[in-house]
Amino acid sequence: MQTNFRPEQLADPDVAASEKIIRTCVHCGFCTATCPTYLLLGDELDSPRGRIYLMKEMLEKGGPPSPKTVKHVDRCLSCLACTTTCPSGVDYMHLVDHARAHIEANHIRPWPERFLRSLLAWLLPNRGAFRLALRAAQIGRPLSGLLPGRLKIMAAMAPDRLPPPDPAEKPKVFKAQGERRMRVAMLAGCAQPVLAPQINEAAIRLLTRLGVEVVVANGSGCCGALPHHMGKAERAHALGAANLAAWTREIEGEGLDAIVVTASGCGTTVKDYGVLFQQSAEWAGKAARVAGLAKDISEVLQMLGPIEASAPRPLKIAYHSACSLQHGQKIGNVPKHLLQSAGFTLAEPTEAHICCGSAGTYNLLQPELAGRLRDRKVGNLEATAPDVIAAGNIGCLTQIAGGTQLPVVHTVELLDWASGGPEPAALKSR
Repeated sequence: MQTNFRPEQLADPDVAASEKIIRTCVHCGFCTATCPTYLLLGDELDSPRGRIYLMKEMLEKGGPPSPKTVKHVDRCLSCLACTTTCPSGVDYMHLVDHARAHIEANHIRPWPERFLRSLLAWLLPNRGAFRLALRAAQIGRPLSGLLPGRLKIMAAMAPDRLPPPDPAEKPKVFKAQGERRMRVAMLAGCAQPVLAPQINEAAIRLLTRLGVEVVVANGSGCCGALPHHMGKAERAHALGAANLAAWTREIEGEGLDAIVVTASGCGTTVKDYGVLFQQSAEWAGKAARVAGLAKDISEVLQMLGPIEASAPRPLKIAYHSACSLQHGQKIGNVPKHLLQSAGFTLAEPTEAHICCGSAGTYNLLQPELAGRLRDRKVGNLEATAPDVIAAGNIGCLTQIAGGTQLPVVHTVELLDWASGGPEPAALKSR
């Protein structure tokens, strides 16, 4: 695609990188076949190539973007299915990230929208505040109908029961059982330990059982993905820098063989730290090293070898491959092979490449489209007549669970159970 950036614009390294990405696009349209919003809306401007044209126009012009551009960029899930499909290798992820940062810096949204986005960017990465907000939502649920717009939707999404705090939230070393084979740091995360602490608990049990020492590093927390995808670069970089400092201390101390992430949306961001911090003299080298060590939990389990099932588990699993795993990290079959090797039967849903509609804060900011995608995804999963639905990302688990009566669990919970851990709580009510 031809571009018309001025030389002074290209002096900005972010603009120069985006210009290179835009020129890679040949406007072939292969991406339209896998774009969830184009699938739903049939609007060219809600396809990747349509958005690339809008972003090109916005960045070339500079300054405030048009409301039309903001609307269609906001509708993008960042599911990255287009990058898997694209024959030209267009780096859509970094282009749309730059576009969102430009919109955040140059566009004045209506105040309710600004308030909601600022609230989410502050609240969700803050475990203590997020937990208090959920408790308040539970208490105030009878009055939630009085809340305006999307705040009402957010209140309705609060879980009926809030689990106790995750032991992995606080800095700690979990010793390996038997001979130590690896030493890893685990990202405790932000929303996941509040909503589903059993995921990290299962991962720690399984890893230590397999001879892995697991460290929750002092100072590590939210990866920064949630504010990053809302264009709030300063907030995202501050959160990422805290992780870099915490993990660098461990790397330079006793050393790390990997940095394990149990939420694939977070894993995609941590693996991208090298790019996100490449212009920082202070953090670039540390970020590249951390990004190289970052692994999804399924990758580490694959490195450790097959998981031996302690007893047969005759369950049929409908596996949902999170977009951040299959498109963002290019990890396709590894989790499925792990489940099969542990004795589970896998069902293959149709449209496995299509997003469930969670996409970080997308289901809160674009609830109508997210709801349609969730119903479509749940329909395809339930059509396989499974006993349980499994996925590797907390956002997907929460989104899908809101549309089905089937148990929805993290892959690592099933693998832990198969190899001697406790039965996942979600399965006990089957």
